[in-house]
Amino acid sequence: MEDFVNEMWEDRKGRKNMSKNNSKSLSSMRQKLRKYLKDFEEDLSKFRENPDMPDDDEEDEKKEVEIESDEESLKLTSKLPEKKGALPLDDGNESSDSDDWPSDSETSTDSSDDDDKITSMRERFLKKSGPTAEDDEEKERKKEERRKERQEKERKKARREDEEDGEGEWETVKGGVAIPSEKPKMFAKDAEIDLNLVIKKLSEIMAARGKKRTDRREQIELLHELVNITEQHNLGPTISIKIKFAIVSAIFDYNPKVSDAMKPEYWNKLLERMTEMMDLLLQNTNIFISDTIIEDQECFEAPPYKIRGCVLTSVERLDDEFTKLLKECDPHSNEYVERLKDETKVAALIDKVQKYLEIYNNQSELCRIYLRKIEHLYYKFDPRVLKQKAGKIEPDVITSVQEMEKLCKYIYAKDGTDRLRTRAILSHIYHHALHDNWFQARDLVLMSHLQENIHHSDPSTQILYNRMMAHLGLCAFRHANIKDAHSCLVDLMMTGKPKELLAQGLLPQRQHERSKEQEKIEKQRQMPFHMHINLELLECVYLVSAMLIEIPYMAAHEFDARRRMISKTFYQQLRSSERQSLIGPPESMREHVVAAAKAMRNGHWGACNNFIINDKMNAKVWDLFYQADNVRAMLTRLIKEESLRTYLFTYSHVYDSISMQTLADMFEMEKATVHSIISKMIINEELMASLDDPTQTVVMHRSEPSRLQSLALQLADKINNFVDSNERILETKQGNFFLRGANQGNFRSDRQNFGRSNAQEWNRNRRDNRRDY
Repeated sequence: MEDFVNEMWEDRKGRKNMSKNNSKSLSSMRQKLRKYLKDFEEDLSKFRENPDMPDDDEEDEKKEVEIESDEESLKLTSKLPEKKGALPLDDGNESSDSDDWPSDSETSTDSSDDDDKITSMRERFLKKSGPTAEDDEEKERKKEERRKERQEKERKKARREDEEDGEGEWETVKGGVAIPSEKPKMFAKDAEIDLNLVIKKLSEIMAARGKKRTDRREQIELLHELVNITEQHNLGPTISIKIKFAIVSAIFDYNPKVSDAMKPEYWNKLLERMTEMMDLLLQNTNIFISDTIIEDQECFEAPPYKIRGCVLTSVERLDDEFTKLLKECDPHSNEYVERLKDETKVAALIDKVQKYLEIYNNQSELCRIYLRKIEHLYYKFDPRVLKQKAGKIEPDVITSVQEMEKLCKYIYAKDGTDRLRTRAILSHIYHHALHDNWFQARDLVLMSHLQENIHHSDPSTQILYNRMMAHLGLCAFRHANIKDAHSCLVDLMMTGKPKELLAQGLLPQRQHERSKEQEKIEKQRQMPFHMHINLELLECVYLVSAMLIEIPYMAAHEFDARRRMISKTFYQQLRSSERQSLIGPPESMREHVVAAAKAMRNGHWGACNNFIINDKMNAKVWDLFYQADNVRAMLTRLIKEESLRTYLFTYSHVYDSISMQTLADMFEMEKATVHSIISKMIINEELMASLDDPTQTVVMHRSEPSRLQSLALQLADKINNFVDSNERILETKQGNFFLRGANQGNFRSDRQNFGRSNAQEWNRNRRDNRRDY
């Protein structure tokens, strides 16, 4: 491996041709490999001298086997048959052999016993005497020492790699239980622990912060031990706060990768230390902590106590870490639910920081902490608000709307930066829209003029604006303001990328792929799952709103050549459905809306209503609304009204007159409602008709061109455009486009004048008919 890396490193020409990422990776791998090989320099030099030589461990094992075989052979040779009472042969190992062989008297007794047990001479010669207990113990001890050395080397290597990668250290496990590490020794046994000694030790520990070889895990453990020593010796809350603030900073530093989430164990420690620190600060209001205090001005011994630090920045960083943890979890798992339970702790911690900052009344810091509280509150639905509107609970009860009002008004008045005010306004509008306060939300949008300047804001604020517009559209839909709902949602849905605009996921791009860095940045902006808006609900509301606006408009301008599209997305869905050769029963939400639009186009309000409101659509969309029955009733009423308008636009040329009672029976509406709708259509000059009160009928004027006349007008208009284009092409080819005489082009002007006079005459007749009416 080392030879290969060195060869690649020496190849300068090859390195120049490498990409930037590959070159950087090669240099980092070379550096890591060199660090790693420092522990094995001797082994490597031996291996390079003789690559075929076996490893040291194998040699040791072979030596042990050889020693055992030598001992056995010595014992066998020393046990050759001799005369009784003879001494054993002297082979130069007197000490070991004398221990193994008994004395003359013992051999005589043993030989008699052996003669009884061993029947043949062959068995006597092959009998082995096993190693003694002392030899076994010595071998085991040496093996254990070698094993421990290997484990220690591996542990150091793993620890060094983990520290370089920003990961923690593996704990040695024996028998399935982690071996507890010894507590680090902070002070000497006979040292007198006082405030100055603890401060000095704290400075010593924190001086190593950020250095390359610093063990971050050990640093956190040292600080925890220092807190315990401080509490045991009752050195006061000031130094405890200082050390806990240092622990919080050390935990933040433990994870060097900003984009990755913190480990759950360190998250819990961070939450506990921050809560303890804020409890101490609230109990001891004479302790002032701020980042404006320099280290020389810190005071721990006598009031007023002063500590360098910023609790607001720490709680903001903690809140961001909480968001990262949620995005790291699988949103459909129990782990996400368990992690989401910590939000109550985070919200309680923000409340404590708010109380502490209110003591000193720093306006800029209060605006920042209020905004953090708003961001945890604005997307949550409070059912007490609607109950309070209905009079079911007392008006004195403080709901989330009143709390948002108080926090946002403070930011509006005191904030010195536009960003906080903008985010507060957007959150306030979102909260109003969520609780059906349509007029308050609409007025805030119109007065703030946010839609004019939002393109200059940062991406997270633009995402909040998109989320606000989505909920404003849903609120307008619930209030039956269909045009407002459509205008709120059209910018989101026309792009075809509402998922990305609302920061709820990334879609694959066809034209160009994202770079890894760009994808990483966009993933960091994503919203946690519990804050997502249902995209199918949003699309359904948009398509239904477009249907209620577009279908009557299409019926009124069926033969108008210059008809414009109100909703491009809805129009595309309608056209794609018409191009299909075989249309089956609707299955998806879009197919239901398209089928309903076709039924409305023919004036069949019942079929349209059944396509929009059924069990499948209820489960997918309408049941997701609060007070879903009211939404369904509102939808049915709107479908009846727009179907009546479409019917009159489509079939007015068929009738001379039609009874309002007949229309009321057809569309199951009250007669007064039918009268109101028709009157409004006549006033807006949408329907050329008049109302006959005695007979309660609608008399048609037939001033509109018939179908044949409309098609003839369209044909004349197209022929006119066709002749114009032909004349331009001819003049361009002849080369006299810019040199036309005074008499050229008379035919075109005569024809235009003729067409213009006909149109003027037709409009004059139409005005005369209206005046007669």
